[in-house]
Amino acid sequence: MKKLINQHPTRPFRWLLGIIPFFILVILYIGASNARLAENPNDKLLPAFSSIAEAMNRLAFEPSKRSGEYVFWQDTISSLERLAVGVGVSALIALVLGVLNGTIPFVRANLSPLITAISLVPPMAILPILFIVFGLGEASKIVLIAIGITPFLIRDMQQRVLEIPGEQIIKAQTLGANTWQIIVRVVLPQVMPRLIASVRLSLGAAWLFLIAAEAIASTDGLGYRIFLVRRYLSMDVILPYVLWITLLAFAVDYALRQLSQWLYPWFHDQTPERA
Repeated sequence: MKKLINQHPTRPFRWLLGIIPFFILVILYIGASNARLAENPNDKLLPAFSSIAEAMNRLAFEPSKRSGEYVFWQDTISSLERLAVGVGVSALIALVLGVLNGTIPFVRANLSPLITAISLVPPMAILPILFIVFGLGEASKIVLIAIGITPFLIRDMQQRVLEIPGEQIIKAQTLGANTWQIIVRVVLPQVMPRLIASVRLSLGAAWLFLIAAEAIASTDGLGYRIFLVRRYLSMDVILPYVLWITLLAFAVDYALRQLSQWLYPWFHDQTPERA
């Protein structure tokens, strides 16, 4: 008899197993919502799906009377722009410093202790400082994302470079490669897919810092809208916004995974799924 640990579901069955927990959550929500609304029709904690659909139709498909913008889509665009810039800047800095730290001992001895110390500083604790230094505009939100995830990415890149077999470095030097050629020809091709993997792991923290910054000082964005309507207990807006953020995070993670598989198929072939 085949052991349970060696049994794998087929693709359709795997999709079914993945959908079942979400289906159960929806059923539980409907039951709890109906129970609360039956007791109090004005209850706002668990609104009916019809109330959620009405609120989202107003935000997504009706222009704002104040600004003329479609609020839901404007919030989405603003948040994604901040996230993209913040994560992009962090990835670029991490790639440069991580590779330098990993390949050049003098750089590692000089910068590694500082980066380790910075990584231990809670980013939210310095948020007021960022607002004072960079103001309440876009810069402070992007810097918060960068400060929040860049040290982690740098340390991870440094570790990945140090894990490259020393034999490869020695062979490259034997063939006459200088430091720059070793970095470009040996190190970068091996750490780039790992950088994408590290960025995927840091997306959760990046979203956290983005929402926090938008909630404190912003005039648009998904985090701003959630904290704006909380004072009115508008769960018919908060719940779909939270779900939308989750879907966006999943979509970004999926896109990065597909990009990595397309650019670096050899990296994913190293750990194939067991049959």
